[in-house]
Amino acid sequence: MTLPFDLVARGKVRDVYAVDDDRLLLVASDRISAYDHVLPTPIPDKGRVLTALSVWWFEQLAPVLAEHGATHHLISADDVPAEVAGRAVLVRRLEMLPVECVARGYLSGSGTVEYQRTGAIVDVPLPAGLVEGSRLPEPVFTPSTKAAVGEHDEAIPFTGVVDAVGAEQAEALRALTLALYRRGAEIAEDAGIVLADTKFEFGTAGGSLVLGDEVLTPDSSRFWPATTWSPGAAQPSYDKQFVRDWLTVSGWDRVSPPPELPEDVVAATRDRYVKAYEQLTGTPFR
Repeated sequence: MTLPFDLVARGKVRDVYAVDDDRLLLVASDRISAYDHVLPTPIPDKGRVLTALSVWWFEQLAPVLAEHGATHHLISADDVPAEVAGRAVLVRRLEMLPVECVARGYLSGSGTVEYQRTGAIVDVPLPAGLVEGSRLPEPVFTPSTKAAVGEHDEAIPFTGVVDAVGAEQAEALRALTLALYRRGAEIAEDAGIVLADTKFEFGTAGGSLVLGDEVLTPDSSRFWPATTWSPGAAQPSYDKQFVRDWLTVSGWDRVSPPPELPEDVVAATRDRYVKAYEQLTGTPFR
């Protein structure tokens, strides 16, 4: 695929092109990553699902952003080259902030491991007696570093955010992250989905915070069917946890090049991404 723009960055999933001094073109591929590796097997339609769902969420979350004096980076999902239509968006160029803003409403994944070891997630103490899948008393902000492709994001205390962006902006990031999570969780709950956790990326433009990258997709979030949520074990999900689980039992050592995914795993993963989109938006995926 040849586009009339310069490729300026390639992430695990997205390719970023410079349109001009003020605008970028974000193209979501069908690549899928797990355990800091990009897997060799694409998931059909994944890029289209991520793009359509992010566009939908930007609209849903715009009022929350406005309440906090913030905006999002989306300009258009329509004014893009035909060869990437459906999987690309035109966005504002931002000065991105060097932290991943993670919000958790439930205990899961690395949060469970940390909690079992310390009774907290980094510097956020939690009540005793929680198990995998437990709902937390209140959503918590557990930020991390923003690692390059092939490297691992590391959880950091709130003081690490202060060191990175300053005290005032750190407080604003925490408040906005939790507000966006709460609204996203309400919308997901109405659709029969538990939003266990998610991560946001922010930049700045004109001195204001701007929500960038993707938002509340199966790549950046844990989505659990509400009908099967049952604390005490790993939860069925509408996200890429299915791929992580297969990789775990495959015997892959997470160091050597990752294996190809079997056809049934590819098909089941695509189904989960599409299901998340359809259940959240109430719109058939085409």
